[in-house]
Amino acid sequence: MIKDTNKGALNNLEADFLSSFIKKTDSLSIWKASVKDINIKEFSENILKITGYSSKDILNISDGFYALIHPDDLLKIKKSYKRFINNPGEEELSVIYRIINKDQNIVWIKEEIRGQKDITGKIESYIGVIQNISEFKKAESTLLTDNEKLLQLNKSKDKFLSILSHDLRAPFTSILGFTEILMNEPDLTINEKNEYLNYIHESAQNQLQLINYLLDWTRLQTGRMKIEPERIHAQTLVFNCIASLTGNAIRKNIDIKASLPDNLFIQADERLITQVVTNLLSNAIKYSRENKHIEISAEIFNDEKVEFIVKDQGIGILDIYKEKLFRVDKKFSTEGTKGEKGTGLGLSLVKEIVEKHNGDIWFYTEVDAGSEFHFTLPSSQNSILLVEDNPEDKLFLEKIISENFPEFKLIVTDNGYEAITIMTSKIPSLIVTKHDIPFMDGIQLLKSIRKGEKGYKVPVIAIIPDVPEETIKLYHEYGINALLQKPIDIKKFKENLYSALN
Repeated sequence: MIKDTNKGALNNLEADFLSSFIKKTDSLSIWKASVKDINIKEFSENILKITGYSSKDILNISDGFYALIHPDDLLKIKKSYKRFINNPGEEELSVIYRIINKDQNIVWIKEEIRGQKDITGKIESYIGVIQNISEFKKAESTLLTDNEKLLQLNKSKDKFLSILSHDLRAPFTSILGFTEILMNEPDLTINEKNEYLNYIHESAQNQLQLINYLLDWTRLQTGRMKIEPERIHAQTLVFNCIASLTGNAIRKNIDIKASLPDNLFIQADERLITQVVTNLLSNAIKYSRENKHIEISAEIFNDEKVEFIVKDQGIGILDIYKEKLFRVDKKFSTEGTKGEKGTGLGLSLVKEIVEKHNGDIWFYTEVDAGSEFHFTLPSSQNSILLVEDNPEDKLFLEKIISENFPEFKLIVTDNGYEAITIMTSKIPSLIVTKHDIPFMDGIQLLKSIRKGEKGYKVPVIAIIPDVPEETIKLYHEYGINALLQKPIDIKKFKENLYSALN
């Protein structure tokens, strides 16, 4: 804002200082106008940086600077100018509006105007400062959007806590009621006692599952649960999940059919994805009638993702419940076909886990016909990592691998350090390394690989020179799959490649 000490007058010294200051910034420009109206006669040179037009260009345009003002703001600005001119008591005017620059982009402007007075105190001209505040308005808009999101999140949180407080209390009514009966009724039969104990056990189990889901969900929300991706064999993971639910399926005579290619791998946190698959299969069993079957399948979705599908022949989902499925603030749970209870938090957790893996989840459903849930996860592309620094040997090994395994992506590096770095983001299907590589030898590389593995063990083939027996023993201690002596026997090398990848 332009300040002065003489009731709005701006003397020549102050004006010169202001002009000098404005030249040092790209976002400010000064102008001067006649007393009759705010018809600008002169702009300082920075107007070019703000509008894309020079002072001369603007003054030659019909309507001058008014022609640049956004049509939606023009009438408001003209009224503000007129009110200011016609009210001598107002010493300054501050307005914010939009202009359209030479590149046809919108620029937000803050304009401050003061009257310059003569020695009698009469206004003889006007001086104004135009400031480009587009970045400020952008930040303001972002802040307002973020604030609105936070308000919505806060509302969702309050609703969620209200629902949760009810769900945490509700089972204790049943638990306390039945325990009081067991404690105070000595004449209960064995069958009655067992029935009440089953009620207590079921309520306690549901409560524990609810708390576990809640803890995992909050840890993922707050970032306190670290996701540790590794190369996972999709078929093995699914079979393990099915095995854990065999008892539930048998009780309803439900057959679970799995269809997954044996060479399908994903890059994910095994514990968390096990929760996803188990939850979806458990729901499919829960909402299926007796003597039906459930299908789970997986296949390549695109170059980066694998798609899983869990399909049942169950009761389906009513339209009124569809939009509540993945939302914690609209948590709901319905009984299964044999009265099975649920927590209402399972699918919210599933969605959170899938999205934390940069995947998506969606579903299709039809009442009395069943549901199918789809979700995607990062694939672990079949690849072979070659660690070799000798150019001739590298070319030789690349040729053999590419010709015999064209469906595998070949990744090549010349040192152990880079090999470890590559494996932090993508776990290969096989590693072929020579013994004497830069920065670390083959044993140190193998040791580092095995130390970081949790489940799937990457096959490793090492190509070694004539080394002592102790070195060979160390390779076997750290789980080498095959050792090949130099010079390489091509036939034996191919056999080891096939063995390691099959």
